[in-house]
Amino acid sequence: MADGNRFFPAPRLILAALVAGVLAGAVAVYVSESGSGNNAQTQAAAADGKDDAACKTKAGRAKEIAAKAVGQVAALQPADPPQSLKSLAFNGPDGKPMTIADRAGKTMLLNLWATWCAPCRAEMPALDTLQKEKGSDAFEVVAVNVDTGDDAKPKKFLKEIGVETLGYYRDSTMGLFNETKARGLALGLPVTMLIDGEGCLIAHMNGPAEWSSPDARRLVETALAR
Repeated sequence: MADGNRFFPAPRLILAALVAGVLAGAVAVYVSESGSGNNAQTQAAAADGKDDAACKTKAGRAKEIAAKAVGQVAALQPADPPQSLKSLAFNGPDGKPMTIADRAGKTMLLNLWATWCAPCRAEMPALDTLQKEKGSDAFEVVAVNVDTGDDAKPKKFLKEIGVETLGYYRDSTMGLFNETKARGLALGLPVTMLIDGEGCLIAHMNGPAEWSSPDARRLVETALAR
């Protein structure tokens, strides 16, 4: 079965998750001490309030989708309650600023990663495979690199591991991580969020997962089902 386990065997996944949990506090401290550098994002976050009420009505849907998160993606939890993430900001593949709202109509698996995060590096091939197999006008894996500094290191890493289908999304300011941390969604890295086409958070998880597994594919199919 070509389920991506060659990239991230289950025992290693479990060990990485445990290590990620132990290091989460340290990573959070590191990030919180880095400047957010994104005042526009902070200001825009206030605009999410008007959309939160609509997102909260999707609590049942969030639980329905999260109930399908089993096996390799069992750590995914339903948003409680769902909230609007439309204002989350980062740079798109063209290098220009964008927000979740700019992908209206598309379900997204938003993943925050860094080259200094070992579990992040390990799950990147699986995320690339998921995008290759399930990416469409209706769904995209949006993996946002949050390394500080220039693009040289993350681009070199992605080239070395042969990432072919993931778009190069970036936030070197740490503003995106700090925003998700302030919302209680991120403890450390990696952090992954399932967001529907209206910008509502449906489910989220901290730590790595085997995103190229059949379990992950079924989860995406459930999220896209009407």
